[in-house]
Amino acid sequence: MQLKAGQRLASTVCDAEVVVVKAPAGDVEVGCGGAPMVEAGQDVPKGTLDGSLGDAVLLGKRYADEEAGLELLCTKAGDGALTMNGAVLGLKGAKPLPSSD
Repeated sequence: MQLKAGQRLASTVCDAEVVVVKAPAGDVEVGCGGAPMVEAGQDVPKGTLDGSLGDAVLLGKRYADEEAGLELLCTKAGDGALTMNGAVLGLKGAKPLPSSD
């Protein structure tokens, strides 16, 4: 799927929803709980959650793959782990604040 910034995606196996903050060049498959995510707003039958992939998605947290240039913001928490092309996405760390000598 070709992603673009501002695009909303929803999980087909749990309640998770994300917004694309930074989109990579080219096609990628973003998944949640072991199943591909779809455009938010579509009616999709719920599949089976694969809980072995990792931790649940947390509301307000950013998930990223720096090498690919993908960044997602979680707008609705869910039980599945976010993946890109089958690899689990990690939480994006906070930027360090500049020191105030």
